[in-house]
Amino acid sequence: MKFLTQNAIETEKFGRVVGQLVQPGSLILLNGDLGAGKTTFTKGLAQSLGIERAIKSPTFTLIREYRQGRLPLFHMDLYRLEHSSADDLGLEEYFDSAGVCVVEWSQFGEDVLPADRLVIDIQRDLPGFAADTRQFTLRAAGSKSQQLLEKITTAWSDQ
Repeated sequence: MKFLTQNAIETEKFGRVVGQLVQPGSLILLNGDLGAGKTTFTKGLAQSLGIERAIKSPTFTLIREYRQGRLPLFHMDLYRLEHSSADDLGLEEYFDSAGVCVVEWSQFGEDVLPADRLVIDIQRDLPGFAADTRQFTLRAAGSKSQQLLEKITTAWSDQ
């Protein structure tokens, strides 16, 4: 599935749509360069989970935990693991929990990520489009994430 958002407000709205559909144990991998909108998307997702705390990029903390919503949200940024391993961090505890895991820069933790996942690639700087336009490409691996993708496709097309 591919689609465009025209600005940060629409990117956040898309996050809210996804957040309404996630289930305990959902794993979402966000790929995109700096400034692509990964944290903006996560803000929307957190809003739909009922999380009222400000959502900040976990770049310097590795993991930010938000436990007060409909489901716990574990927002991870694995960028700092570029030259090391995620093996000893205990991330499996988060992935095996009843929460939702959103992982930025997931390529640096591939060795510990579960196979069932929803991958969202966010591209900016699209030729012929305004600077705030983002292209989202979604793909699923695993049956749970495939069902989530189908629900997202239906819900977003109804917007």
